[in-house]
Amino acid sequence: MKITNMLLSNWLIFAASCACCTALCLPRAPELTRSNFIRSSASVIFFSDVVGSSEPACASDKDKMQQNPRYYIESEVQMKYGDDSKGNPRTRGVLVRRFTGDSTPYTFRTSPISLVKEWPEEIPFTKKDFFRADEGDDENFYTLPRLVYHIDEPAVASLTQYYRANIKPGSEILDICSSWVSHYPLEFKDNMKRISATGMNPLELMANDQLTDYEARNLNVNPKLPYEDNSFDVVTCVVSIDYLINPIEVLKEVRRVLRPGGKVIISQSNRCFPSKAIAMWLEMNDRQHLELINGYLKYAGFGKAQAYDITASVPGERFNDPMFIVEVTK
Repeated sequence: MKITNMLLSNWLIFAASCACCTALCLPRAPELTRSNFIRSSASVIFFSDVVGSSEPACASDKDKMQQNPRYYIESEVQMKYGDDSKGNPRTRGVLVRRFTGDSTPYTFRTSPISLVKEWPEEIPFTKKDFFRADEGDDENFYTLPRLVYHIDEPAVASLTQYYRANIKPGSEILDICSSWVSHYPLEFKDNMKRISATGMNPLELMANDQLTDYEARNLNVNPKLPYEDNSFDVVTCVVSIDYLINPIEVLKEVRRVLRPGGKVIISQSNRCFPSKAIAMWLEMNDRQHLELINGYLKYAGFGKAQAYDITASVPGERFNDPMFIVEVTK
């Protein structure tokens, strides 16, 4: 597996509008359908050299890049399927774009939110609360890698900036329910001691180039984390707590693997796969979601959490995705 990355400014993505700059005007590839992928006898994912050049396509492009240094990372991802004994492998390439969260026009803030709900001593949740419309096998649902974002760019950028401000260099980090991106700042790969992850799809985890190590794990089947006690300084979970049917057990495991003084950072927006989110989550608003996460943490043995609204402000846009944090220290 080889991943070759390059930094691109935002305007390059729309290079088709420039008559002299068509280096990145790629035809849309035919859709790789979920059914085709699942029916294949073997499926792999690998990364080849990115299409294009790290240099601007023409002289005027370099000037524009200096004027608008809004950077992304692009890689070409290829999925190979149908490579069976009959020998008819097919490959489909996808150009994926990763948000760095830097050099954006957004304004970032951290506004405290009071958590006021008093949770009873006994856990009040019932099995019905964790019912999901799709109770089918989660591993089948997540079989096909989703190399896309589930929140918009301002939400990603706000989370990246929050991590930069609140995770110390040299930390050992665990990202649970992870995927092909963890939303960490670019420098984390070099200035953190360790970045581990668990997630549903091993191919997505393979694509996450910020990870030191990873292990695919369905926490709805086995909530035990494959790490020793007191292994990490920080545990993160991005827009995924709503899919867990045993969230308290998972957070007990998070507490076990955190060192004393370590913290868990749970981020949440208002986006989800409704068929896989638990019933009581779908009946709540954003404010109630934060109180619910605080309740989970209480029953997992943590103290009272802190909540923040870190939604980015976007010039000329009123309806970008919200982003919230619930954080607690062991």
